[in-house]
Amino acid sequence: MGCREVHAATVLAFLSGTASVAGLLAAVLLPNWRQMRLCSFNRNERNLTVFTGLWIKCARFDGSRDCVIYDPQWYRAVDQLDLRVLQFALPLSMATAAAALLLCLVGMCHTAFVSSVPDVKLARCLVNSAGCHLVAGLLFLLACAICLTPSVWVIFYNSYLNRKYEPIFSFDISVFIAIASAGGLFFTSVLLFLWYCACKSLPSPFWQPLYSHPPGMHSYAPQPYSARSRLSPMEIDIPVVSHTS
Repeated sequence: MGCREVHAATVLAFLSGTASVAGLLAAVLLPNWRQMRLCSFNRNERNLTVFTGLWIKCARFDGSRDCVIYDPQWYRAVDQLDLRVLQFALPLSMATAAAALLLCLVGMCHTAFVSSVPDVKLARCLVNSAGCHLVAGLLFLLACAICLTPSVWVIFYNSYLNRKYEPIFSFDISVFIAIASAGGLFFTSVLLFLWYCACKSLPSPFWQPLYSHPPGMHSYAPQPYSARSRLSPMEIDIPVVSHTS
């Protein structure tokens, strides 16, 4: 596996990252983070389930798909701390993962379309594809942590609500989608790290161009002057007179 090739690991990482971002978007938009089931003891009335999302709230009777109560302004009056944290955490995680996807795409395009023998004048301005993948992997890992922590907290906070009030709360499918998306982000970062570690031709520091100097681009390093050559302008020839008996 070489740094100068578009490897299957980088392509799979890009696809996995894209799917994870799509999953996060679905989790953000779906109103299925928490259910509150209200049971009626009257046989003539149907039970009511309140579906709570990050932005909207919907109440439905059992067996019906239409919202009896639809609150599109719920995001302003969220009174549950875990959902309020998720309102900030998930968009931040999506933005971080999107930046990582952009870096990953830049690294792949650089690997695929840039010549291995670049122009001498542009040698210092090249984008290091392995460096892009390394930073993208770090960003994917950060996005995973930002998404996973509050998503898991919803499960524990749900138990807290059941203990504080009544056991009528349950977490919904958006929690599983967010956790699965965080797992996808972690898998993407592992793939990029494995690809980066397999690159043996990467010099230090990380952001230097990957190629070794091609013919015609060897840097010229002047040889150091010897001590005699540095002192030669100041040397004076002194004749030596020998006395003979």
